[in-house]
This record gives sequence, structure tokens and C-alpha cells, in this order.
Amino acid sequence: MSKLDERLIYEILSVVDEIPMGKVATYGQIARLIGREKNARLVGKVLSLSQYYGEYPCHRVVNHQGRLAPGWMEQRELLLEEGVLFKDDSHVDLKKCEWEE
Repeated sequence: MSKLDERLIYEILSVVDEIPMGKVATYGQIARLIGREKNARLVGKVLSLSQYYGEYPCHRVVNHQGRLAPGWMEQRELLLEEGVLFKDDSHVDLKKCEWEE
């Protein structure tokens, strides 16, 4: 993995900050938007450290199947409060709730 520089971190977080309430984006979608389409895991790494950089709606980011982040129990509740629809307990309904940037 490439070294995490501040510019890249804020580039990722600024895209996350644009995701509207009630919508979700995928790690791959964010990677594509910053011109690093093969770096979905890098996006996940940055989001796991986001609390050090300010308040961002990281709960609105899921994997390509709509699966929630493992071990983050609050994510589902935060999304439900925003009206995000789920297919089951751990997958959002991407067809209905994916952000179309």
C-alpha cells in the first residue's frame, strides 16, 4: 500500500463528505472518483483513521455488495436513522440507496 499522505487523505474524506444523507457510496466508487480505481482498500484504510481528521459521514460507505463494515455496530443504526433501506441485517439496498455522484 502506498504511503498515506495528507493530500490523499483529505481528497478521500472530501468525497465522503459529499455523500448525501440517506445515500451510500462504495469504497470502489470513492476510489474511482479520486482517480485511483484500483485502491478501494486504501479508501477503507483512510476511513478507519478518519476520526483523527475531523467529522465525516463514513457510515455512508459500504462495500461493493452493500455490506456494512465488520465490527462497526453503530453503522446500521446511523444509516437507518437517515432512511437507508436494507436487504437484510448487514447489507444496504444499493439499487435504491446508492449515491449517483
